[in-house]
Amino acid sequence: MPAVTFGTLVTHLESQDTALQSVRTFVIASAIKSVIALFVLLTAVAYSVWLERKVVGHIQNRWGPTRVGPFGLLQPLADGIKFLFKEDLTPPHVYKTLYIAAPMLSVIFALTSISVIPIGNWVTIAGVHTPLQITDVNIGLLIILGVTSMGVYGVALAGWSSNSKYSLLGGLRASAQMVSYEISLGLSLIGVLIMAGSFSLREIVDAQGGTFWGFIPRWNLFHGQTVAFFVYLMSAFAETNRVPFDLPEAETELVAGYHTEYSAMKFAMFFMAEYANMITVACLATLLFLGGWHGPIGGPAWLQAMLPVFWFVLKVFCFLFLYIWIRGTLPRFRYDKLMAFAWKFLFPLAVANLVVTGLIVALRS
Repeated sequence: MPAVTFGTLVTHLESQDTALQSVRTFVIASAIKSVIALFVLLTAVAYSVWLERKVVGHIQNRWGPTRVGPFGLLQPLADGIKFLFKEDLTPPHVYKTLYIAAPMLSVIFALTSISVIPIGNWVTIAGVHTPLQITDVNIGLLIILGVTSMGVYGVALAGWSSNSKYSLLGGLRASAQMVSYEISLGLSLIGVLIMAGSFSLREIVDAQGGTFWGFIPRWNLFHGQTVAFFVYLMSAFAETNRVPFDLPEAETELVAGYHTEYSAMKFAMFFMAEYANMITVACLATLLFLGGWHGPIGGPAWLQAMLPVFWFVLKVFCFLFLYIWIRGTLPRFRYDKLMAFAWKFLFPLAVANLVVTGLIVALRS
């Protein structure tokens, strides 16, 4: 064996120490980003409820929350305390294991998807160069689609385990609705993937940088994927069980649908999952169709570092406002029309957009 000199040994130990320090820095940075992302997401979920009550209230010529805090801003905190202290009832006729697991599954899958969503460029803080997301993977879009599609299990299991005819019908409706609209939603994204040539959310955003004709942003919404955005928007409403596609929890015929038998924090978990899914859908729409964090940037270095985050948050807010606006405007669909809309209109439209996009990209290449 070759002799090991003292200098070689020192160099080896120093390289090991550097590698260990890099791993330690990565773990600490990831933990800090995870805590911040979870806090921001839960706060956004709470104030999405407040925003919805305010906007719908004004649409209907009402005030919305006004009593707790200025402009009702402490109403989400009051609601959270109320859910914590409400009596948590478990009906005797339920299948208890799955009955308890269903809301947990819904909220876990809803919160997990935020881990791969980028909200800005890479930044350097205290000498650590890190992306503005919890983890940067090159198949981020596939991870989000896989995780969010698992949310249907929480809804379906809640309906079945409640052992109630209203809950069961709500769970069946949710399963059929979410599976049907997932197909159209997935097809609407393939055109974006063809144009970007990547599953990485960062690369998809980077492909939308710059302008064409000198002033129009090169966002996919304006760059050949307008139809895909419409399909995505409609499918997203159905995927998150929102008006006018909230048939799984239709109060007029199913009392409250799949969560009829739930109360206190278990009901609050379904509530949190719905609004967390809304935020995830809004973030995806921003990344895939609205240029992500791209926007006018100028000023000092610290402002240039923060403006991308501002543009991203602003676009997400506008998408959520559209979500809420439609809730206060459109009536609920009938269930047969809901399914017909998915299979007879959105699905062919998504396929046609995919074929046209593929032909255009092939001709350009």
